Amino acid sequence: MPEPPPPRVRERLRDLPSVDRLATSVARAELADRRAQLLTGDADDVDLVARARERLRPSLRRVLNATGVVVHTNLGRAPLAASAGAAVAAAAQGYSNLELDLATGERGSRHAHVEALLREVTGADAALAVNNCAAAVLLAAAALAGPGREVVVSRGQLIEIGGGFRIPEVVAQAGARLVEVGTTNRTRLADYAAALGERTGAILRAHPSNFRTVGFTEEVEIEALCGLGVPVVDDVGSGVLADDLELLADEPAVRRSVRAGAAVVCFSADKLLGGPQAGLLVGTHAAVDACRRHPLARAVRIDKLSLAALAATLALYRDPELARAELPVLAMLDADPEALEARARRLADRCGGEVVAATAKVGGGALPLLELPGPAVAVDVALAGALRAGDPPVVGRIADGRLLLDVRTLTDEEADQAAAAVCAAREA
Repeated sequence: MPEPPPPRVRERLRDLPSVDRLATSVARAELADRRAQLLTGDADDVDLVARARERLRPSLRRVLNATGVVVHTNLGRAPLAASAGAAVAAAAQGYSNLELDLATGERGSRHAHVEALLREVTGADAALAVNNCAAAVLLAAAALAGPGREVVVSRGQLIEIGGGFRIPEVVAQAGARLVEVGTTNRTRLADYAAALGERTGAILRAHPSNFRTVGFTEEVEIEALCGLGVPVVDDVGSGVLADDLELLADEPAVRRSVRAGAAVVCFSADKLLGGPQAGLLVGTHAAVDACRRHPLARAVRIDKLSLAALAATLALYRDPELARAELPVLAMLDADPEALEARARRLADRCGGEVVAATAKVGGGALPLLELPGPAVAVDVALAGALRAGDPPVVGRIADGRLLLDVRTLTDEEADQAAAAVCAAREA
């Protein structure tokens, strides 16, 4: 006889709604929707049972990423390391010392949970975490410039990234006046120097994200910008802390900007850093303190679950080799070609697909021109819809009339799940 569950588990089992109660609630909602559709003239036949079943499924759920795009914004960007996932679960189980100093018993700061780690792994004097990088840039611009001040930006960096995030609008929301210098393709140090004046609050250097200018171009390096004697807000975007990884050499590194003397370096936690959604600000004491004291800081503050995941992620960077092994994003980028080939052949053998040569992408606005060669498994493109509708959904990419399942963004276990999903989709 199996042992009975502990009292707490029995109590939670008793609290589960009855089948009748749950079914009645869902049925009422479906029937109400259907009545409204019929009253508006909808005459199509629908499967109410199938729709009710779909209503019971959570909207946000795990997806198998077979696209080959490592940092895929539509699929949640960076998957978390196991230690970060465990930290989230631990923080979610009950209460936490989010804003309590356990040593003194007095109110503490939520930022204390990651500030020391951020300073340690970046070399910065001070640090702050907010809810995303867009918020970080907005906060820095508002705190260092703001109403009546000016922010100097190169015309080549007046970009728009995903979701309509435009640099000129960010500066406007900060209350500062935008001063454009240089041209779209060439901006020199003298252009910045000529624009500086009494009203200058900061120079903003913006990460180009998916946009690149090639050919007859010129831009100013961060060291030269910081030498102008004006606070520099450097949005380095992707959050590269694994600057020993040769593959990432062309992406701006956080530590370089800190060493150069940028007042505030802004970057995402959920891209090449490999953590949860967060915007990180590191830099000088004066500049970061100004950001911390600004009224916007509370409006864009980070939550406890993201803080838990962020702290666990940053801790991995104390050992660069451990970070490359444990952080899924870095492991995918630095994957062993032989391991990828073996995974692709196993997937193809199990689902009847064909191993083909393909190229994966970094994604998330990082290194858009970089191609990552490796194998993928080609299957019938007609299976795409059925695979997306599966449990878990499998999302690949379509190329040359076939659906490619790129194994770079799948673990061995996920590749086996994808193979089973393809077989099930064929039989359906």
